[in-house]
Amino acid sequence: MINEEKVKIMDRLALYEKQEGGKYLPVSKYYRSDYIGLALIKNFFLVTIGYGLILAVIAAYNLEYLLDNVHKMDLISLGIVVLAGYIGVLAVYSVLTYIQYTVKYHNAKKSVKQYYTQLTRLEKIYTREEKKFAGREMSGGYRK
Repeated sequence: MINEEKVKIMDRLALYEKQEGGKYLPVSKYYRSDYIGLALIKNFFLVTIGYGLILAVIAAYNLEYLLDNVHKMDLISLGIVVLAGYIGVLAVYSVLTYIQYTVKYHNAKKSVKQYYTQLTRLEKIYTREEKKFAGREMSGGYRK
């Protein structure tokens, strides 16, 4: 006989795994600090590459001016400005990344907690059915 409650729970679990679970279940496998730390490391490399590309585009756009005036420029102060800009951009993006991934992790944990609650309910149903089946088998009520 089909257990309707079990089928409903299995349907909800399959639907969750197909929709939200695809993005939330992998997140739940990490500790919070590891998940956010990996995001910040990725952020560091992406900001560095992005900032380097932006500097390269600005330098290419102003290449003629730079080549004509390189001997007049104060390269130390230019380097300090470029470095300060990089540190500022990195700090802003790191804070935004930290906030974004903290919220994402919290939402994932909350969502996955409900998923695991449903899995526990399903496991209890299976345990009850196994005990019921084992009881029939022991009493001789089961026939092949």
